[in-house]
Amino acid sequence: MMDYPILANFLMNLLTYPVKEMCKIIDSFPAGADVIDRAFAAASVYYNYTGDQKCFHVGGGDDPHGFEGWSWQACTEMVMPMTVSKESMFPPYNFSYEKSSDSCLVGYGVRRRIDWITSEYGGHKIDKVLKRFGSNIIFSNGMRDPWSGGGVLKNISYNIIALVTEKGGHHLDLRSATKDDPDSLVEQRRLEVEIIHGWIDQYNNDISQM
Repeated sequence: MMDYPILANFLMNLLTYPVKEMCKIIDSFPAGADVIDRAFAAASVYYNYTGDQKCFHVGGGDDPHGFEGWSWQACTEMVMPMTVSKESMFPPYNFSYEKSSDSCLVGYGVRRRIDWITSEYGGHKIDKVLKRFGSNIIFSNGMRDPWSGGGVLKNISYNIIALVTEKGGHHLDLRSATKDDPDSLVEQRRLEVEIIHGWIDQYNNDISQM
């Protein structure tokens, strides 16, 4: 998600295009090098880019970024089943709706609403549903963000607009502007402001004629 074209400290202190740097590190090992050594060296880019960490804290502990709020949302609105196959480097995992719902009940006192998001937003027919009742929406997509695979990448109507940035990351356009921002990011922000100004002007014009 944080494969940004600029230095960032959203989740960790990261250099520009950290994924590319990780790949360089992995490829720099000699043939036959241990896979774990390669993986550790690459992970160090994320967990210890600044070189000042003695241990990697990969889970638990405090919650400086408010991820507990995401867990609540995943229980009440956005149920996203995920599995890990036996071919992965990670331990196999099969999603269980019943077990995850039980976990939500223990943690928050609620059951998962597995049909909520499809009922609210139209599920796989989101383009047809939003075209009928939605308006004044910008779907901003950075193609270096893995979540873009499930994003809205094409305009749905004249005022439900998709902006796609090839070198953008997760909500990169919503971060503070810097002197190192690439031209594509600057242009995306300019378009967003222009579009929103147009909506406001149209609203004020409509009100003035009432």
